[in-house]
Amino acid sequence: MPFCTPEGGARMTSENLGEFLSGDRIETSPYAIYMQHNISCTALCQVELQDADKQQVDNLQKAIRRDYRHNWIIDNLPAASLVPVEGEDATQTYYSQGFPVGEVIDGKYYVNNHVHMVVDYHPMELGEEPSARVVGFKVEPFSVKHAFQSPAAYWTGAPGDMPPLSTCEKDNFINPVKPTVDPSQKQEVAVGQRIIYTYDVAWKQSDTHWASRWDIYLTMNHAVKNRVHWFSIVNSLLIVLFLTAMIAMILIRNLHRDIMRYNRVPTDEEKAEEREETGWKLVHADVFRPPAKYPMLFCVLVGTGVQLLCMGIVTIAFAAIGFVNPSNRGSLAVSMLLLYVLMGVPAGYSSSVLYKSFKGRQWQQCTLLTALLFPSLCFTVFLSLNLMSQRYHSTQAVPFVEIIEVLALWFCISVPMVFLGAYFGYRKPVEPYPVVTSNIPRQIPDQPWFLWSCFTITVGGILPYGAVFIEMFFILQSLWMGNYYYVFGFLMLVFIILIVTCADIAMVFCYFQLCAEDYHWWWRSFLTTASTGAWVFAYSAIYFSNLQSTMLATYVLYFGYMALLSLGLGALTGCIGFYSCLWFTRKIYASIKVD
Repeated sequence: MPFCTPEGGARMTSENLGEFLSGDRIETSPYAIYMQHNISCTALCQVELQDADKQQVDNLQKAIRRDYRHNWIIDNLPAASLVPVEGEDATQTYYSQGFPVGEVIDGKYYVNNHVHMVVDYHPMELGEEPSARVVGFKVEPFSVKHAFQSPAAYWTGAPGDMPPLSTCEKDNFINPVKPTVDPSQKQEVAVGQRIIYTYDVAWKQSDTHWASRWDIYLTMNHAVKNRVHWFSIVNSLLIVLFLTAMIAMILIRNLHRDIMRYNRVPTDEEKAEEREETGWKLVHADVFRPPAKYPMLFCVLVGTGVQLLCMGIVTIAFAAIGFVNPSNRGSLAVSMLLLYVLMGVPAGYSSSVLYKSFKGRQWQQCTLLTALLFPSLCFTVFLSLNLMSQRYHSTQAVPFVEIIEVLALWFCISVPMVFLGAYFGYRKPVEPYPVVTSNIPRQIPDQPWFLWSCFTITVGGILPYGAVFIEMFFILQSLWMGNYYYVFGFLMLVFIILIVTCADIAMVFCYFQLCAEDYHWWWRSFLTTASTGAWVFAYSAIYFSNLQSTMLATYVLYFGYMALLSLGLGALTGCIGFYSCLWFTRKIYASIKVD
């Protein structure tokens, strides 16, 4: 694009693995800025748009049309620009990350070729020398059709040889009023135009301390007020209270009545009548029968869900405490990756204990699938999408060396961790079930339509999704709109509510299923809450309209990554539903007498 570049070309700065995975690419710029040194109307470069530059003109117009933004950094602090927002009472201004490339007025494209930078500093003393720290960085962009004072003047492009400009003076900051009112004074992007890039730098002393310099980026009032987050929490709590009340009313009361009836010594009249019992007690000899279909795959998926659940809990806890923050670029991505790798131990342990309880023999294959199945799927999709990103020269494209680093973490740490957990899992004695499983499976009667697996699995994910859908909006904004997400305290509350909701809904459906004498609850308990991932994916399809993109690559990248996120969430919520049902069935069948 027709922008200024530093002498010798832009150079990439050193970045960590998390920055590459997050799509952050930091390059050097041609702007010369010195601590507490004000400059005004400094020329940067001149670009003449000729017929041969038609492709660059089209690219710049496309970037302006699609609301692309410049993202600059000084001392690891991103640039912020003022954005007016219509409030309830009056128009207020807030800070937004970066600043726009340009604007479109009446079908014409105008580039912001002048920037007024305000750098806030906080004075401090280190030893005998006075010093200062950068605590704020604001940019105000303008589109200015620069003109020389002399109509016959010509500039070769060397900064020191630029003739005086009539649109700004070296000793005064640019007057922003006139250029922003009259479009004829703005710099148009078209073939035959000459663009002169200039900038101001104003240093301003501030009372802001180093520890709080990120506050303007993390105050999200211009995007969402805290009351919206609290509304999400209250909405989710109401769902949990509703489910808990349902369990207290239906499960506890009915279970107490059932247990009293099952454990009561029958009278002579009742023995003579030989009334047939109905309900969940009749399937006591089959309720802990291993799943008939794909028991190994079931154990692998449960282990994967445990790995993701542990990673999510620790990551959110660290972020809420403050160990992970946006000032450390890429720290969130690195933390999630390392924690996922280390959580291979509980994944291998849980899958091996479950597989051993099924009397499985191929424990090596089960452990290997736990270590490779989900990561292989993620890596295959990621590699395919990364090739597409490289084809379009996207900053999201991860270099080859970093891909090798991810593979090394996977095979050298994650896989051994899974086998380590499986080693302890297979050495652990199998915990006996409260009832004995018969050799002959019991026939399952016809089920009512509201207990069909397709129905319960579909509706089972609605309530867990309802507990998180408001927070999902902000997470998607952070992922795809470049906004900062730092309300991890709210996220922790929502995550806890999600866990409780999944456990409640799984136990309710499991109870109804057992009352209908259907003992195939293993897969059903997992899939009932795992469908939360499907609902999240459906919501992401609706959210895609906010991106306002028509490129095929955007469709593929967005839905590819969202499919992986939804699958991971499905495995996470599925393992919650399964373990809650396992605990529930153990408790109720341990409380009855079986002849």
